[in-house]
Amino acid sequence: QVQLVESGGGLVQAGDSLRLSCAASGRTFSSYHMAWFRQAPGKEREFVARINRGGDVKSHADSVKGRFSISRDNAKSTVSLQMNSLRPEDTAVYYCAAGSTLTRSPDEYDYWGQGTQVTVSS
Repeated sequence: QVQLVESGGGLVQAGDSLRLSCAASGRTFSSYHMAWFRQAPGKEREFVARINRGGDVKSHADSVKGRFSISRDNAKSTVSLQMNSLRPEDTAVYYCAAGSTLTRSPDEYDYWGQGTQVTVSS
């Protein structure tokens, strides 16, 4: 069991950077794979990035590769998403997720945060 709360979203200009954070509570945080997803109005929830339990295996969607970077700090029970060179098409609600399978499918994740809004203007 884990509870997740995202923060760090906001309104920025294209080309700017943001760092999203996900604070987790629970006794077994380090046992979960973690991921970031995003969802824009009228669209399906989209995979952004994932990271394994130990933090040494990472994967990013092609649309954000080279711009976004996922990381985690198991000692602090946090997961972060550093977002650089933001584009208007990155605008979405960003969600933190936890699960037992290292996957890109939102259906495979067991726990979700409430989301944080990221808006990128041109």
